[in-house]
Amino acid sequence: MPKLKTLPDHLYLQLAHRLEALIEHRLLKVGDKLPSVRLLSDEQGVSLGTCLQAYYHLEAKGLIESRPKSGYYVRHTPHHLPPVPATSDPQLQESPQDPEAMITDVFSHVNDPKLINLALGVPDPALLPLAKLNKAIVEATRELPASGTSYEDTQGNLGLRTQIARHALSWQSDLQADDLLITNGCANALTQCLMALTQRGDTIAVESPVYFGILQLARSLGLSVLELPTHPVTGIEVDALREHVSRGAVQAVILVSNFNNPLGSCMPDEHKKEVVAMLTNYGVPLIEDDLYGDVFFGKHRPKPCKAFDVDNRVFWCGSVSKTLAPGYRIGWVTPGRLKAKLIRHKLYQSVCSHTLTQQAVARFLENGRYEHHLRRFRHILHGNSLRYVQTLADCFPDGTRISRPQGGFFLWVEMPPQVDTYHLYKEAMKRGISLAPGRIFTLREQYRHCLRLSYGRLWTPQVEQAIQTLGMLAKKRVMY
Repeated sequence: MPKLKTLPDHLYLQLAHRLEALIEHRLLKVGDKLPSVRLLSDEQGVSLGTCLQAYYHLEAKGLIESRPKSGYYVRHTPHHLPPVPATSDPQLQESPQDPEAMITDVFSHVNDPKLINLALGVPDPALLPLAKLNKAIVEATRELPASGTSYEDTQGNLGLRTQIARHALSWQSDLQADDLLITNGCANALTQCLMALTQRGDTIAVESPVYFGILQLARSLGLSVLELPTHPVTGIEVDALREHVSRGAVQAVILVSNFNNPLGSCMPDEHKKEVVAMLTNYGVPLIEDDLYGDVFFGKHRPKPCKAFDVDNRVFWCGSVSKTLAPGYRIGWVTPGRLKAKLIRHKLYQSVCSHTLTQQAVARFLENGRYEHHLRRFRHILHGNSLRYVQTLADCFPDGTRISRPQGGFFLWVEMPPQVDTYHLYKEAMKRGISLAPGRIFTLREQYRHCLRLSYGRLWTPQVEQAIQTLGMLAKKRVMY
C-alpha cells in the first residue's frame, strides 16, 4: 500500500478509506488479520494514534473487529451479505383492510423506556447536541423581543429562512430567504402542499412501499393513492410513473427522493432530472420530501429534485426533525407560485410557528455547529447501518434480502413468505423489542413478510441481542 499524502482529509480517514477499499475489492478477506498498529505506523510513516483512529473508524462501521491479545481482523465484506430486495411490484387494487389499527398498535409504545424500539425513525437523544441546543434556547430568550413570547412572522423567522437557504448551497441551490415558508415540521409542509394542490377524489402517485404517514394523510384528505414500483437502490421506476402521468391519471406526485422511508433508496441525478422534466411537461406538481437528504454516508450531499426545477413546480420540503431536534417541529417548504395561498392557510390554521425554537435553530445553523454535529452524526449512523446489516445477515432466515442504504435511518428487510411480520412484532413485544411490520407501508395487501428497522439508536450489546432475537423468532416461523 503506497504511503499517505497530506490532503484535506485527515490522515486517519485516508488510511481508513484505503483499507476499506482493500476489503471492498477482496484483497483483504473475511477473517484476514490486519497489520499491527506498530507495523502499519512504520509502513505508512504516520503516528500510532493515526493508525488507531483508522482502525477505530473501520471498527465503528462494522468492517473489522478487535480480538483481545490478537489484533484486528476483517469482519465482513459486501460480498458476504444477502442480496437487496427486488423492485417492488405493488398491486393496483386497494385492500379493504386499512393498516391504521396496526399503525396505532405499533406506535402506541414509542415512549416506553423499557422497550428496545427498532421501529421509531428518530435519532437516539444521545446522538443529539442537547447541551448546545439548550444553550441556543437560552440565547434565543435573551435576543428576542419579550423573551420570545411574541408571535413570529407567519412566513417564519427571517434569520432561520436565511440560514436554511445558505445551508441549501450544499446542493448548488440559488434559494433566497423569501423563497421559504417555515412549517410545523415536514409533515405539516406536506399537508399544506396537498391541501393547496389537490381536491377530494384526486389521485397522487407515490413510491411503494412508502411512509405510512403519507398514506394516512392522503386518506384523510379524500385522495386516492397510486403506489408505483420502486427499486431499493434507485427509487421509483420512472417509466411506470410516466405511464400513469401521460394518461392524466395523476394530479400530484410525492417522492422521498433521498434515502426513502422505508426502503432507503436514493434516486440518481439523471432520474431526478428526468422526473422533473416529465412532470413539468405534463403540468403535474411534485411535492418532494427531502427529510433525510442531510443524512448521507458518502462524500457529498445528494441533490434533491428541486435542484433540477426550472418552472417552480417542485415543492421542496425539509426539516431538522431527523437531524437535530424532533420535538422543535421546525420544517419548511418552497411554496413557489402558491406562496400567498400557503401563507394564508398557515395564518388561518396556526398564525405562526414556535418563536423560540425557530430562533434557536437559526443560531445553531448560523455559527457552524450544525455542520460539525452532522459530521459526527452521519459517521455513527453509517456504522450502525453496517452493523445492523451484518447482524441480520448472520442470524436471519436463509432467503432474507436486506436493503443497503447510503444514508437515512432505515433498513428494509424482506423475508421468506412464511414470516408474517405483524405476528413477529407481537412475539417480539413480549420480549421488549419493537419493529415496524411491512404491511403498514402500503394500502394494498402486500409486504406482510417484510419489516422496517431503524438504526437511529446507539449500537449496544442490547441492540445486537435484540436483532439476534428477531432472527431466532423469524427462523422459527419459517420452520412451521
